[in-house]
Amino acid sequence: MHPIILAHGIARFDVLRQRVKDELNLPDSELTDELHYFRNIRKHLGENGFASVFATDVDFAGTVELRAAQLRDQVSEILTATGADKIHIIAHSMGGLDARQMIVDLEMADRVASLTTIGTPHLGTVLADKVIEDGGDLLIEVVRKALNVSLDGFVDLQTNVCEEFNRRACDSEAKNAVFYQTYSSFESGDDMFVPLVASWLLIRTHEGRNDGLVPVRSQQWERELVASDGTKKQIPQHAFPLSADHLNQVGWWDLAEAVNPFFGGSLHKQKANYEMQIKNIYLDIARGLPQS
Repeated sequence: MHPIILAHGIARFDVLRQRVKDELNLPDSELTDELHYFRNIRKHLGENGFASVFATDVDFAGTVELRAAQLRDQVSEILTATGADKIHIIAHSMGGLDARQMIVDLEMADRVASLTTIGTPHLGTVLADKVIEDGGDLLIEVVRKALNVSLDGFVDLQTNVCEEFNRRACDSEAKNAVFYQTYSSFESGDDMFVPLVASWLLIRTHEGRNDGLVPVRSQQWERELVASDGTKKQIPQHAFPLSADHLNQVGWWDLAEAVNPFFGGSLHKQKANYEMQIKNIYLDIARGLPQS
């Protein structure tokens, strides 16, 4: 089995934990996975027969071009360390765009056996469009100058930017040997993680069902890619097996998911059950990945 790489999205919320670990050169521990962006998923895969599972760490909110180059370097390191000829990538959110650009533009198609995307804005998101239109580009510039932190990656989530990449990448993606598949999810407003409710409302108004950040249609990408010479590739589109917002997709439960304890048990039990379901979704994905 090829090594599995978990590729995170933009503005990873566990960045402080990751930086402290890196600065102090701390070893991986149970707490590492408990507080990781992909909550306990790497550990769960390891406990169920997948010995080579890695999580990458690319720029916080840099451009897809930058993040793709960093992903390429980390993938190359993992291939060298494991002696494997190819890897599988399971990517969340913008991580899927990073991986697609790495494969297309950085000559990595022959090193990637498969790319599974979860909650990835393949077609962009109206949220990015509206933020940029309403002065977000100015905010991005201010933050870059004041904090020396790039937020340019948010520009790459606009629908027109994604449309342009999809157009130029289609030929290559239809012809290469990489197996692509997508997973999409959505939730009702009542079940949405509270900080995502406002963005959920905006996207719902313009594009319907969404996970709080990305419309379902964008997460699905395309059913079929057709190259200029007529070569066709089917892209399996899967519905996430349970209702989930953008945070839930990577293993995190929130209080919006809670039900009456009389029916669902204690909050601790509900949290444990929900997070186990998410971990088992990743396990099912891993078990279904192509072997060649």
